[in-house]
Amino acid sequence: MDVHPTVVFADLTDSSRIFEAMGNARATETVTRLIQWIGGICQAHGGRVVKSLGDGVFAIFSNAAPATHAVIELQRYHQKRLMAWPAPLRMALQIGVASGEVVEVEGDCFGDAVNLASRLSDLAGPGQIWATDAVIAQLSEAGVRHRDLGLITIRGRSEMSAVHRIDWQEELTAFLTVPASLTPMRMPDSSFGRIELAWLDVRSTFRTDQLPIHLGRVNDAQFVVSDPRVSRLHARIELRHGSCVLTDLSTYGTWVRFHGNGAPSQEIALRREECVLHGRGEIGLGAPLSDFTAPTIAFDTAGAEVELSRREPAR
Repeated sequence: MDVHPTVVFADLTDSSRIFEAMGNARATETVTRLIQWIGGICQAHGGRVVKSLGDGVFAIFSNAAPATHAVIELQRYHQKRLMAWPAPLRMALQIGVASGEVVEVEGDCFGDAVNLASRLSDLAGPGQIWATDAVIAQLSEAGVRHRDLGLITIRGRSEMSAVHRIDWQEELTAFLTVPASLTPMRMPDSSFGRIELAWLDVRSTFRTDQLPIHLGRVNDAQFVVSDPRVSRLHARIELRHGSCVLTDLSTYGTWVRFHGNGAPSQEIALRREECVLHGRGEIGLGAPLSDFTAPTIAFDTAGAEVELSRREPAR
């Protein structure tokens, strides 16, 4: 297996909001200290800081292993720091990691891996680490957990890219706790043919051959919902074994409620989990459906599913 350099882009989210809240002088000092800390962690793991990017850091490592350890440490320690900060002043980290050939010119670095890591950093949600297949292929340690996000369209690339999310939480249990319960239910057997989505005046229909699709607030998503509570790529809808499966990829969660047989069903809360969509219902992004301000997508599938279930996505 070829071992190529690994590029890391680590960006602070919502830094402009911090400048409004704290004023230019204090905000500049806070962001500068965080950027210096990010660079120091990268250097401690053998990385080289190529440049600081205002509210982010561009670093390069000899291979994927030290880069991955560095970004996991960044997320873990920064999360502990944020717990002590007032909520309005919190700036999460979103990180992109890519491996490949890199060309250095006068101290700067260029190449497809650089462009891809930068784009993944933009697409990753707050508190997330997104990495390419080439990065995952170099990780032999069983201790590094990751989830396959499937093929994702990256702007500027002719082909879709296989992307993974690296799980850095030391205790995943707390992040996977779901308050709502779900009783398996049997539905009439029929095949899934398409899904119709509607949000405000936006309505789209996707056939099975057009899946997977992503719901999110950036143009890379096939169904765009412009709301600050919605992650860049918030959730994925895919065809799996003849079923329409919704997977939460977000920081703040996804809620699902089904309609049929009279009153709507109880809300299902998903936190990095998935459920099978059937019949008609609603999907809440970033806030419970019980919150009337929640960005809510109505869905309608062409045919009910045989069984509804919730389970942890396959790694």
